[in-house]
Amino acid sequence: MPQSPSTNRRIVLAARPQGAPTLQDFRLEEAPVPTPSEGQVLLRTVYLSLDPYMRGRMSDRPSYAPPLALGEVMVGGTVSRVVASKHPNFREGDLVSGTAGWQDYTLSDGQELMALGDTAHPSYALSVLGMPGFTAYHGLLNIGEPKPGETVVVASASGAVGAVVGQVAKLKGARVAGIAGGADKCRYVVEKLGFDICLDRYDPQFAQQLANACPGGIDVYYENVGGAVFDAVLPLLNIGARVPVCGIIAHYNDKALPPGPDRLPMLMNILLYKRIRAQGFIILDHYADGFAPFYRDMSAWVAEGKVKLREDIADGLENAPAALIGLLEGKNFGKVVVRVAE
Repeated sequence: MPQSPSTNRRIVLAARPQGAPTLQDFRLEEAPVPTPSEGQVLLRTVYLSLDPYMRGRMSDRPSYAPPLALGEVMVGGTVSRVVASKHPNFREGDLVSGTAGWQDYTLSDGQELMALGDTAHPSYALSVLGMPGFTAYHGLLNIGEPKPGETVVVASASGAVGAVVGQVAKLKGARVAGIAGGADKCRYVVEKLGFDICLDRYDPQFAQQLANACPGGIDVYYENVGGAVFDAVLPLLNIGARVPVCGIIAHYNDKALPPGPDRLPMLMNILLYKRIRAQGFIILDHYADGFAPFYRDMSAWVAEGKVKLREDIADGLENAPAALIGLLEGKNFGKVVVRVAE
């Protein structure tokens, strides 16, 4: 779509999804580009991060963050370039990470911005060096606490969080089994990321294959999927196993409880007699104390080639809705990023 510097495209929430989101739940609008006042900067979005949590913000139900209002710009982490500045700490041309959301331009008072400096991969601030990487690091090391020789199982192992979880677990001396959707993803997880084994969750024999791959049981299961994957993991958890829970993407589009018998008593019984620690966490709660050590460690691991990342890049802001829908359906291969501008 032709665009002049005076026009700000933005994608807003047009309707609340009934089950899985559709393209009709989003609307592309145009508005004037805002003008910064004293103490503000005008940002031009370069990269937009797409993440599973966005589905929850589209629904009007209780959660850790308020839902988006109808007509509100979709939320999201961004890498932006400063195109005009009336702020003493930022200059025109600076690259920064922030939360500009699904739009070309936005104003900021600088409080949530992080200067990126001269970097070869600015989009990494949205993945391995940003929120997804921090989620992986905190959940694994501070909740999962893997020990050398233990077995760590990672769901969605080729995704933005799971890929980092598995590589860091290997750095800590654990044996790592990944779970991914499809043979290509499993091959990548083993050959490129260095996992010991990866299992295809679509295989009809998946549950038995997971049991065969973990003959000594599972000590740490990093949960970000739920559904049938968790069903296969649960009976394999060892006494004292730890289960960091950062998401359950298999259930984000549910409109009601899944059918079938009530399995809550079975789950509670297993948690009790195996003394399992399952702990949910929201990474926003941990930035104040935890981000600096994460960034120090992860920057070094990435620079040394010990942690690798694959990006799944969609071009154009207008393609963000379809890319998010694909992410929620598991069609992505790696961290989903929208390239909004060159």
